[in-house]
Amino acid sequence: MALTGCGYNEFQSLDEQVNASWSEVLSQYQRRSDLIPNIVNTVRGEANFEQETLTKVVEARAKATSIQVTPELARDPAALQKFQAAQGELSSALSRLLVVSERYPQLQANQGFRDLRVQLEGTENRITVARNRYIKSVQEYNVLTRRFPTNLTAKIFGYEVKPNFTVQNEAAISAPPTVNFDKPAAPPATAPAPAPAASPASN
Repeated sequence: MALTGCGYNEFQSLDEQVNASWSEVLSQYQRRSDLIPNIVNTVRGEANFEQETLTKVVEARAKATSIQVTPELARDPAALQKFQAAQGELSSALSRLLVVSERYPQLQANQGFRDLRVQLEGTENRITVARNRYIKSVQEYNVLTRRFPTNLTAKIFGYEVKPNFTVQNEAAISAPPTVNFDKPAAPPATAPAPAPAASPASN
């Protein structure tokens, strides 16, 4: 009864909720990572597709998957920030690829590419939902950790504040890039300066 009154059981519940939310975030990121090779292979089949765009997607995926995901990652602020940045770079590279693909009608007509695109867009939505749930779970846990008198229970049993996603940075990284394929307008021609008036002849 004493443990219940001091928030011990609530710590157990919220800690499990954070862990479950984190697992869902990882699951959705993995789902996206598994889709990328098929997308890259499909796009690569389009003649003259921008190789730089494909290269950035492949490199961003390699960077994101190179980060070893362990239970400690979610408890380490620096590691979580690195993980978040890598996933954000991958989101940006994929957004760029989808924007560039609009220039290729044959690719847009490819049923396989259209199906992959729908799956990718659905996965991005799931990532957003899962990440928001994780953010909320961590916030609830951290409030309990800091609030009196449950902060005393946190100190006794070693419950520490958990790091969280940086929402503003994540939103900025994930925003689709602005791409303008129009050629810049030529600067207006400068009219020639009028010739200086001739001085009157001296007598």
